[in-house]
Amino acid sequence: MINLISDTVTKPTPAMLEAMLQAAVGDDVFQEDPSVNALQAKAAKMFGKAAALFCPSGTMTNQIAIKTHTRPLDEVICDHYSHVYQYETGGYAFNSGVAMNLIEGTNGKITATQVEAAIKPLYDWLPESRLVVLENTCNKGGGSFYTLEEIRPIQQLCKERGLKLHLDGARLFNALVETGESTQAVGDAFDSVSICISKGLGAPVGSLLIGDTDFIRQARRYRKVMGGGMRQAGYLAAACTYALDHHIERLKEDNARAKQIGEVLAGLPYVENIRPVHSNILIFDVKPPYTAARFLDVLKAKGINASPFGPQTVRFVTHLDFTASMLDETISILQALGE
Repeated sequence: MINLISDTVTKPTPAMLEAMLQAAVGDDVFQEDPSVNALQAKAAKMFGKAAALFCPSGTMTNQIAIKTHTRPLDEVICDHYSHVYQYETGGYAFNSGVAMNLIEGTNGKITATQVEAAIKPLYDWLPESRLVVLENTCNKGGGSFYTLEEIRPIQQLCKERGLKLHLDGARLFNALVETGESTQAVGDAFDSVSICISKGLGAPVGSLLIGDTDFIRQARRYRKVMGGGMRQAGYLAAACTYALDHHIERLKEDNARAKQIGEVLAGLPYVENIRPVHSNILIFDVKPPYTAARFLDVLKAKGINASPFGPQTVRFVTHLDFTASMLDETISILQALGE
């Protein structure tokens, strides 16, 4: 079965498994797991920050960031497609007691002008604008990404208005292999950064929250109260370290394969409204009599799994385990459906 449901479906490579087996471990709740400590130090250095925190998931790193940056009755400004709003079970309200101030950007991307217009005046009857969250790449936006040139005006506005700026960088490296921008420059632009290693980078579990020393010290407490304090987590951390060392540059292959599929779909009679393909996510609409559900059933019968993203909308995500031969077979099947 060719699995295009998500880049979260990847399995560890043999070399990654070997790195996991060789990991030195301890008890991370006591900060005594050497493999976790090494991973956190590595991630912090990559982004030019003082500290980092290893967590089970990107949802946890984002939720901890919101909790650490805000107080109850504050609000978070973000695009209406943002993962922190769409796909984290309303955790911003449950965990932090904050509201969301949603902006309708372009494919998940917002501008400094839109952020400035969204900032609330200081009235008793309004939540206080406290945090801006950007997502890079934007899942629901079809893998769209910000460049640093687009981020810096938002960064400057946040500094001027006293807001914190967090990056949900779940697929950040898919963007950076396209832009050529550095992790150090990204770290300089944000107060905190979340990166996920269990997507295209291929680790089985793990995300990191990165920031300054005081921020991460408080974040550790929130990780614990959310149930994220792990023990011999070094086996998982070793996989993440291996991924950061060996799997970043190859993300270009995933992006390129998604673009190839997009070019094929653009010429097929049952497809319309393909979102621009910027990285490894491909979102498109199918025409009646197809619905997304019916189309996916047809694909599954032919050996391809993918995700519904609306009544007529389908998402493909390329990844480490989607090979060149799978790409050829996928294209062949898609073309045959249009004949």
